[in-house]
Amino acid sequence: MFDNIQWNLVLYMLVAWGVITLTLIIFMLYRRALSAREDDQIFLAPSEQHIAAEQRVIFQRITKTTVPIATLAILSVVLALTTLGLWLYQGWKSF
Repeated sequence: MFDNIQWNLVLYMLVAWGVITLTLIIFMLYRRALSAREDDQIFLAPSEQHIAAEQRVIFQRITKTTVPIATLAILSVVLALTTLGLWLYQGWKSF
């Protein structure tokens, strides 16, 4: 009975890891799409200041994704290692 509960726990942890990793991938793709629209260096005439404002907004959006990406990456690694450890422990116990 206890073994079945622990295998279910491994399954739930794998599902949680998959959801978190998928969310991480989506955030990374979003950041990459924003980075594609960002220019490293632009030369503007005074009448083109709206382009500079657009670039500032894009930079702010990219900056806002830094913390969620780092948090999700750490959480994904911790969950993966914990799940792997629990799976190995279960395999060792049933060996």
